[in-house]
Amino acid sequence: MSAHESMEHAEHAEHASGSNKKIALLIAVLALFLAISETLGKGAQTESISKNVEAANLWAFFQAKTIRRTVVLTASEQGKLTLAGTTDEALKPVVQKQVEDWTKTAARYRSEPETGEGTEQLAEKAKHAEHERDEATAKYHHFELASAAFQIGIVLASATIITGMIALAYVGGVLTLAGLLMTALGLWWPHLLHLH
Repeated sequence: MSAHESMEHAEHAEHASGSNKKIALLIAVLALFLAISETLGKGAQTESISKNVEAANLWAFFQAKTIRRTVVLTASEQGKLTLAGTTDEALKPVVQKQVEDWTKTAARYRSEPETGEGTEQLAEKAKHAEHERDEATAKYHHFELASAAFQIGIVLASATIITGMIALAYVGGVLTLAGLLMTALGLWWPHLLHLH
């Protein structure tokens, strides 16, 4: 091999080494973004599950309060019928007092702002938990797509080193941008795109 050929070979090796360093840096950046999107995705998934359980519990409590309210209202109506049908004057004030107590209890089961445990408050809390669940689920889907983009980008960038096809690195770079976009959507605008 001549000195000229040897020099060309060294320049080619140096160029390939510099190119590989850039690809390695791209892979490192993709791996960093992948770790971030995976962490955000797991957090959103956990939040979604937690809010789903919270909403289910609130709706179950709502149903229990509704059943109790129905039972108390039924008892109140029965008491009114007893009042209408009785001739015993001593019994009337006792039944009337019980009917009033049942009516107050039914009203409290419907709305109890001080404890937040009336059916109106429970329904509002459950709807809020469902909204938060839907928000977290939307975020999760975006972070999952971002993770997929970063993973495919890593594979393509790695293939660039093996094959020398620089176009694969460019596609990996485009996927990086797509992953960053999906991450940003997940963080700030999860309902902009409907992915589920």
